Amino acid sequence: MPESRFGTVVAGNPERLARSIGEWESQPVDSESPAAPTGFPSAQTSIGRPVSVTGPGTFFGRAQQTLAFAPAPAASGWHFVRNDVRDVLPLPVSIDTVWTTVRNIVLCSGSPHNYMRMVEHIVALRVGMGLDNVTIRVDSGDPPLFNRGSMDLVEAVENAGLVEQPAAASCVTVKEPVTAVAPNGGFLAFLPAEPGDRSLHVDCAIRFKSAIGSQRIRFPVNRDTFRYGALARTNAPLWQVLYSKTIGLIFADVRNLGYNFRNILVHSRWGYVNNPQMYHNGKPLEAAWHRATLDLLAAVALIDKGRFCGRIVSYKAGHALDVILVREIYRRDLLTAA
Repeated sequence: MPESRFGTVVAGNPERLARSIGEWESQPVDSESPAAPTGFPSAQTSIGRPVSVTGPGTFFGRAQQTLAFAPAPAASGWHFVRNDVRDVLPLPVSIDTVWTTVRNIVLCSGSPHNYMRMVEHIVALRVGMGLDNVTIRVDSGDPPLFNRGSMDLVEAVENAGLVEQPAAASCVTVKEPVTAVAPNGGFLAFLPAEPGDRSLHVDCAIRFKSAIGSQRIRFPVNRDTFRYGALARTNAPLWQVLYSKTIGLIFADVRNLGYNFRNILVHSRWGYVNNPQMYHNGKPLEAAWHRATLDLLAAVALIDKGRFCGRIVSYKAGHALDVILVREIYRRDLLTAA
């Protein structure tokens, strides 16, 4: 792809982009999913009935946390409702409510107590399953952490059933190609959809200086590819896990982390500490699938003006760069109807 196809650099160093594109283009594609014959329904969707999912909290140790999904009216979008915080409004899932991206995406609205941490593994369902409208009631700002990525949430939504609503789904894309560049040379590009095309395609490449190494996947976003990717666990280096179990016990924000060797993929420079999943041609691609489906699509879910269509290229990017680019797209009024 010619460099000009990546359009305007709205954040970061444009001079670094040319070298990064060369690195990305030279990285082989490890897995490519075929284009889907059909996409999501043209109508907006919600769930057919309330459904709940419970698991150990991510940040509060062994305390069990519940996400209670409920149907929501057409055009209402996604909202979290904190049962434990009084006199606050529902917390919208939107780029407007992003509080921080240090470690994970945290949303906050109004009162500083009205927050929700590590929302990415939840809100990615908005894009990956074509679920437009839902309300999620929670008892704290601490989401559950599951042993199977976000598959527990996917199965709950499937059991509740997705129903079409009497309103057409709106689709948006970018007016022109836009790119953000990270200090490490990573970049994220949003490219416009072709006229009449309401699909979303992802090209995601990662490059770690550990056993994870270089991985690259390409796929159309639909319920099948998302369901596959939803199994991917987040990953952490071995030193971080050891730190959290030793010196990190001194610090409140570390000692209660619910990470274990079942719910995260642990790696070192020389190998995996536990067993990776999602092999393709003998190579584990769990880290790439997690990045592409449960992290990147979560940032796309922050676009609250409609379903995003087009193509996304992600190379060595992360939460911070994702949110920077979506925020710049809003700030520069670069969204248009698809």
